[in-house]
Parts: sequence; structure tokens; C-alpha cells
Amino acid sequence: MTIELTYLAWTAVLCILLWIPYMAAGASQHGFLTPDDYKLPGTRVLPAWANRAQRAHFNLLENLPSFAALILIAHATESNTTTTALAAAVFFWARILQTIVHIMGVPYVRTAAFFVGIVAQLTIASEILFQ
Repeated sequence: MTIELTYLAWTAVLCILLWIPYMAAGASQHGFLTPDDYKLPGTRVLPAWANRAQRAHFNLLENLPSFAALILIAHATESNTTTTALAAAVFFWARILQTIVHIMGVPYVRTAAFFVGIVAQLTIASEILFQ
């Protein structure tokens, strides 16, 4: 498996696990979901950190499809280079940092980490398109 596919797999694992903090916070404060909880979305109040964890999860859900598409296109077209491998690693670690500082509520570092991830994706795209 290529380095790029490995980082895609780890990013998918991160996405799979990111729901746990805010679901655990909800369960610890309000108990398990009841049928009424499904009728009125957003009625369960969570701590601020849990809301930020949920937003970090949603943010990764929004960014994962483009990252996955780029990695899969690079793999299918054999456009993998040391640059795409490095960019995939940068994207993954930027997402780790973005998630941590998002949950902690650190605004400027979170934004910087987000943009590093975007630049990493654009780097992969340029390697595919202009190689």
C-alpha cells in the first residue's frame, strides 16, 4: 500500500472515531437517547467542548471526500510522488492538530491547521494535473 493510501486510511479512522467524544458527553449528561430525542434535533444541550468536537467531526466529514478523491486519483493514475506522499502526511497531521485545537477552542491555530490541510490537498491536485 502506498504512503498516500495509508494516510487516507488513517484519516478515515480518525473520522470514524471523532463522534465518540461528543456522543460520550451527551450520554454522560443526559443518559442514552430516547425516542423523543430523535424527533427534536438539537434539543440536548452539550458542554462547549463537546459542541466543538462535533464541529471538528463535521469539518473533517466535509474535507474527507476531496482528500479521498485526490488520493484515489493519484493512485489510479500512478501519479504518486514524494510530494504527494508528503502532502498526504501533512494533511493527516494538520487534521489531527486542527481537531485538537478545535476541541480546545484555540481559534487561530485551528484556522492555520485547516489552511495547511487545504494547501496539502491543492499540492496533491497539482501533482496529478501538472505532472
